[in-house]
Amino acid sequence: MANFMSHENGKLYLVPTPIGNLADFTRRAMEVLEQVEIVACEDTRHSGSLLKKLGLHKKLVSYHDFNEAGRAAQLLKVLHEGKSIAVVTDAGSPGISDPAYRVVKLATENNITVVPLPGPTAIIPALTASGLPTDRFFFEGFLPNKSTARQNRLAKLKEMDHTLVFYESPHRVHKSLTEMLNTLGDRPACLAREISKLHEEFIRGTVESILEQIAGRTIKGEIVLVVAGRPKSGKKGKGDDE
Repeated sequence: MANFMSHENGKLYLVPTPIGNLADFTRRAMEVLEQVEIVACEDTRHSGSLLKKLGLHKKLVSYHDFNEAGRAAQLLKVLHEGKSIAVVTDAGSPGISDPAYRVVKLATENNITVVPLPGPTAIIPALTASGLPTDRFFFEGFLPNKSTARQNRLAKLKEMDHTLVFYESPHRVHKSLTEMLNTLGDRPACLAREISKLHEEFIRGTVESILEQIAGRTIKGEIVLVVAGRPKSGKKGKGDDE
């Protein structure tokens, strides 16, 4: 005889949040946040403010880079109790240079249903509006903090044919572009910042010309750098078609 009293596991939802314009919040994301018992977020104050604007009142649990390993196990226990959880980040899709990986890994290892919602992310609009090839691209995320490690990483990316996509912080964007120029060469590129926000801006050109365009400027906001892949040499190898 079936045991109708046994409870099922809860579901783990990955819910993207707007990177700027609140109108980018989807109806489905809203419905999920209404239904779940707990919202795991990077910053409870930031997410609390967002939920308040949406007219939602939910139990918030902090889930960020510094407590991700321990908190993931706690969230798994809650899921086993039959409660559903939504993971959100401060902006964009969970897991893209933001916490989510560990709890997703634990969930999949424990037969918990993971439901990823499509939605806002800075990578795709920066890439599609850059004017650079979009058929093949490589997302690097943030480069290392230290200059030597950053240059070493760029050297490893130098031979890639794919369009390269990076996240970058305002305080070091000049330095990173300079290192790209020195390591990758003067390739076509685009600096995208504040996507979907009031001061959205795309600065296109080559790496060197972008450096010239932002010289003396204080660049603010969220930044995505899109850089062309390895330029074709123009020389034909054996077996190349005309």
